[in-house]
Amino acid sequence: MKAFLKLMKALSDPNRVKMLKMLQRRVMCVCEIQAALRLAQSTASKHLKILEEAGLIIYIKEGLWVNCRLSDGSENPYVASILGNLRHWLEEDSDVMALIARLPEIRRETICKN
Repeated sequence: MKAFLKLMKALSDPNRVKMLKMLQRRVMCVCEIQAALRLAQSTASKHLKILEEAGLIIYIKEGLWVNCRLSDGSENPYVASILGNLRHWLEEDSDVMALIARLPEIRRETICKN
């Protein structure tokens, strides 16, 4: 019950759902997610931490970058089910569509100038 409720709570915020929809398209670093959603770095990190604790995302260190990607759901059948269904949900939502359309312009090399 506890893992299920943590998952549902993680999905209760529109910005966290948008983060998941972006991560369906590609692996992203925190700075890219922050820029895409126009959030403060601390706010983006807080949301990502909630998603991680619910088992929805994982972090992967690659050199200087810490990337976020969707989890495979192997640790929690609820996560696997939700992530599988989320691929089809909200695809026609105007906010999600606009966000996804902006993704090609959002690149860490431009944001962080590294």
